[in-house]
Amino acid sequence: MDEQAKKTALRGITYGLYVVGTKVGDDVNAFTANWLTQTSFSPPLVAVGVKKDTTSFEGIKESKVFSVNVLESGQKDLAFAFFKPLSRVGNKFGDIEFYTASTGSPILKDALYWFECKVVDINERGDHALVLGEVVDAGVHRTGEPLTLRETGLFYGG
Repeated sequence: MDEQAKKTALRGITYGLYVVGTKVGDDVNAFTANWLTQTSFSPPLVAVGVKKDTTSFEGIKESKVFSVNVLESGQKDLAFAFFKPLSRVGNKFGDIEFYTASTGSPILKDALYWFECKVVDINERGDHALVLGEVVDAGVHRTGEPLTLRETGLFYGG
């Protein structure tokens, strides 16, 4: 296989950037993800790639729930904030406010839209697990254009 051609081809896949949250007991956690897609209309299912050696993945496996916060174009700093662990105090990650709804997973007040899922399957092959979730709740804070990975200057490509 031509390695450069493979990289170029895989870098042509478009991605959004999302903040995915979960909870275990009273503890909530969130991380930035971009490998996310809807996989079914009925029931509404989404799949997200989650790095396996993380607290977030352990939380998703234990709680069997997660939230997805769709960020707005221009919210690169918000996405980047969740690349690293943030301390939680009350209803804030650092100075980023959140609330909870049906599953107890964090919903960012500054996100465009959000939805919550219950886990229906997990495939743990590779360095990331593929988590399949059924959408059980959703909301819209405002309308706008979603943030994309390309806008940040980052890209993936095997």
